[in-house]
Amino acid sequence: MSANLFSLAGKTAIVTGGNVGLGQAIALALAEAGADIVSTSRRPAEETGAKVKALGRRFVSIEADLSSTAPIAGIVERTVSEFGKVDILVNNAGIIRRNDSVDFTEEDWDAVIDTNLKSAFFLAQAVGRHMISQGHGKIINIASMLSFQGGIRVPSYTASKSGLAGITKLLACEWAGKGVNVNAIAPGYMSTDNTEALRADPKRNAQILDRIPAGRWGESSDMGGAAVFLASAASDYVHGAIIPVDGGWLAR
Repeated sequence: MSANLFSLAGKTAIVTGGNVGLGQAIALALAEAGADIVSTSRRPAEETGAKVKALGRRFVSIEADLSSTAPIAGIVERTVSEFGKVDILVNNAGIIRRNDSVDFTEEDWDAVIDTNLKSAFFLAQAVGRHMISQGHGKIINIASMLSFQGGIRVPSYTASKSGLAGITKLLACEWAGKGVNVNAIAPGYMSTDNTEALRADPKRNAQILDRIPAGRWGESSDMGGAAVFLASAASDYVHGAIIPVDGGWLAR
């Protein structure tokens, strides 16, 4: 198999939440494979930008708050203006709220659903229109173990990630025949800001590690290989897949 199948040379990728954590790691992996990067985040992605540019790739940072759909049109317009096209979208931006379900507030429900599901769908829609018109494109949604399982104390996060898995399959069914691949990556328990509370709780930390066959929390860099695969020609016949990157969590 030719390594060129995994090359992203000449491609342009939008990565939401690309300033830190999983988003930054995915952006860097795509850049290492040859892609130019557009990162969207609430704060400037200066560190990501410096690292992408050090790889010899072009980089644009767009400050955008995806708690609403308001920035979406501007993100797509800016990307097309700068690079002339959009080849790859990684819907990574997301938030989490924790509380017992009996006490969970409507405010926390709406905040998570709006960011993790509503904005992800409408950004995929906006980018998808462009990709359909150009005849090709790759959309990668960042799902979760809670796309498959219930979890505890995160009702809106579970709902959003279950919904994102469903939307991934729906868009794949609609767009596969139009040259657009829509797939998802489901990270397991990763060492990120979202899991800081779990890792700081000795009991929960031990319970989680005991369940992971690999015996460790995932690192952001563990996401890179799956992202490059789904963004490249190597996955041209892959549609509607949700690939776990979980250290074996779902296998146990």
